[in-house]
Amino acid sequence: MQSIFSIKDKIIVISGGTGVLGSAIAKYLAQQSALIVVLGRTTLKVETLTNEIKKEGGRAFSVIADVTNEDQLIDIKQQLKKEFGKIDVLINAAGGNMPGAVIMPDQTILDSNIESLRKVIDLNYLGTFLPTKAFLPLFLEEKKGVIINISSMSAVRPLTRVMGYSSAKAAIDNLTKWLAIEFNQKYGEGMRVNAIAPGFFLTEQNKTLLTNEEGNLTQRGKQIVDNTPMGRFGNPDELFGAVHWLCSNASKFVTGTIIPIDGGFGAYSGV
Repeated sequence: MQSIFSIKDKIIVISGGTGVLGSAIAKYLAQQSALIVVLGRTTLKVETLTNEIKKEGGRAFSVIADVTNEDQLIDIKQQLKKEFGKIDVLINAAGGNMPGAVIMPDQTILDSNIESLRKVIDLNYLGTFLPTKAFLPLFLEEKKGVIINISSMSAVRPLTRVMGYSSAKAAIDNLTKWLAIEFNQKYGEGMRVNAIAPGFFLTEQNKTLLTNEEGNLTQRGKQIVDNTPMGRFGNPDELFGAVHWLCSNASKFVTGTIIPIDGGFGAYSGV
């Protein structure tokens, strides 16, 4: 009898899979005998990751698309339908920030760049909504499936500086809950939508904000660690348990939730 935690042979699409956290999650899920579809816009990065997964004995498939381009995503949907007929899980891990949507201590919102802000909102919000919309028919083949979005600690407790990112991730929380209700009411209990909300993990995007060239904490990095009860940043492998659980039937009565993985950051008042 198969364990309720088993994700063996599940077809899992992960956007943004070539980032630090996304690639770690993709490799882990492949090690659990899932078939991983890596979706990204940079061919070299996507193919490098899929080749790494295959070399480690896993199964992986590459698809190239921009998550903010609906036409490209519809083409990928057709490709996946032809190749697999359906999918089981979609992990919307594409996201990020850019300087023009950040307000530094010596700046005000008067210094914000609207084009940069729009790009950040498009990448994080539309980059989650559009793959969900495009790939929904692949779930409806069997009227069941799992969607996992990526939220952030900044969604509920806005962080200084990252104005655009915080706003976009707050919208992801709302979208996650909205879709969970919509899908259950329209398609039945087999469709589940949840999100994880990572605390602070060192990635290519935030590394220079949180650590200096010597690897020591910056003032901002120290503030974050001091306000994280566990007293450190997270490691990518500490996301695996929650993601695996959400992918599996062990969480089949769970939908519309945002799961913090933050070392206690969201629970701490600073006192």
